[in-house]
This record gives sequence, C-alpha cells and structure tokens, in this order.
Amino acid sequence: MKIAILSRNSRLYSTQRLVDVARERGHVVRVLDPLRCYVRIAPGDVAIRYKGKPLKDIDAVIPRIGVTSTFYGTAVLRQLEMMGVYTPNPSDAVLRARDKLRALQILAAQGLDMPVTVFGDNPDDTADVLAMLGEPPHVIKLNEGSQGTGVVLAEKRSASQSVIEAFRGLYANFLVQEFIGEANGSDLRCFVVGGKVVAAMQRDASPGEFRANLHRGGSAAAATLSTEEKQIAVRAAKALGLGIAGVDLLRSNRGPLILEVNASPGLEGIEAATGVDVSAYIIRHLEQHARK
Repeated sequence: MKIAILSRNSRLYSTQRLVDVARERGHVVRVLDPLRCYVRIAPGDVAIRYKGKPLKDIDAVIPRIGVTSTFYGTAVLRQLEMMGVYTPNPSDAVLRARDKLRALQILAAQGLDMPVTVFGDNPDDTADVLAMLGEPPHVIKLNEGSQGTGVVLAEKRSASQSVIEAFRGLYANFLVQEFIGEANGSDLRCFVVGGKVVAAMQRDASPGEFRANLHRGGSAAAATLSTEEKQIAVRAAKALGLGIAGVDLLRSNRGPLILEVNASPGLEGIEAATGVDVSAYIIRHLEQHARK
C-alpha cells in the first residue's frame, strides 16, 4: 500500500513513528509538506503535484495538519479525496474539529455533555453573555488555539471582561466556558482509532497551572476509563466524522464532560505514558479500509 502523510515536519515524533511503523509493515510511505502541494481543478480532470512531480497511485493519506496551515492543508486533503484516496479524517471532519465553537455545537446536538459555553460578538452584550454563563471562574479560549495556547483562566468577572476586551481588540474569535474546579487541573486524553478507544492517559497540570497539556509542563500517566467515558469518546469522534481523534474529557460532579476533540492528536505523550503502540493501530486501520 502507498501511504502519504501530510505534515510540515518529517522529523516530528508523530510523523516519524507513523513512517517507521508503516515501513515495518511493508508499505511505501511519503511525507508531504501540504504547502508544497498544488492542484488542478477541472471537471473530470483533477490532479495534484508535489515539487514538480505528479502525485498518483496513493492508497491512503494521514493528515497531520497544523493550525497555521488549516485552510491550505484541508484543500490539499480534499483534492486527494476527490482522486479517490482514502483518509480516516476527511477534510470536512478536520475543519469541524478545528473550529471549537462549531465542534461544540455539533456535540451538543448529539446530546453529549460539556462545560457550559457562551459566545458573543458585540461589546455591549458582554455583561449579559457572562450572566448566561454564571459566576466566575471563567475559562476564555481562542476558537482555533491548540496545545493550551490562547486559554486564560479569569477568577473574577472584571478579569473576564478585561480578557474578552483584549481578545476583541486582537479581532480574535473566542468562547467562554465554565470552570470545572473539581477536575483539579486534570483531564483525560482518549485516543480513538476506528471507533474504538485504543489508549487513554490522565494529564495533570503542573503546580500553579490549570491547563493539563503536556506542552504546558503537565505530566501524564496511563488511565483506566469507565465504560461511559469510552462511549462518550467514541460518540464524539463519530459525531465529527473522525476515524482518528484525541478526545479530551473532564471528570466532573455531573459526569464526564467533553473538553475538546483533536483531529491531529500527538502520539509521543500517549505512547510514552501508556506503552501502547498507537501508531500500529493507525496503520492497521488504513490496511482495513484503504483500497488495495
């Protein structure tokens, strides 16, 4: 099988692990920088080229598209889909997950619980928007941030208003959520592949930090999930149309809450914490679903 991996950096742990495992299993693999791909669009005649040469006979593509290249990366992925290439994470699914607000709306429509979230644009409405949410602390986050960037904890209503004003001054899209204090700075990363949770870890924030992301200095250890937590993670990935997803959950007094769904979840942290060869699960999934 010929596999393409859309990644800006072939030296990243996640990209290299996928390459190594795929080659160990006898597949041909290429890492493609999506920004070096360019396309031809015409009725019945779609084509894609990479660094001057046509890309063809690709059986499957794994998108590892970063936040900064979402628009172009998903356009390249869509072109490959039009050419009949299988992907576990279609372009539309990646776009749904990348837009936090849209993802939460889709998940809420499926009856999946999450921290109460509010969103508003006009400065005149800020006070009433926060009233809809309730008393602080509030978590204010950029709509397309990743790895914990652009996430702020405001412990007073005045602080919430100040952060909101600052984000508006940057013309940034953001949303505001209730703070789940009983989570104690911990969350669960559930790694879903092909409708099954194949690995899970608990991430704990470093002292003085409320974000549990490993990129923010958090620590991680293997986690044992309840049946309900597994079901919620699988339902969340399915609702967004993702075959591969990192679903982040919070344990709250009212049950598991979905924090976020990631369409390009990193492999290094979860493989190190759990000892599970997640990369092998991903390649086996391609083997089962890609055209031969």
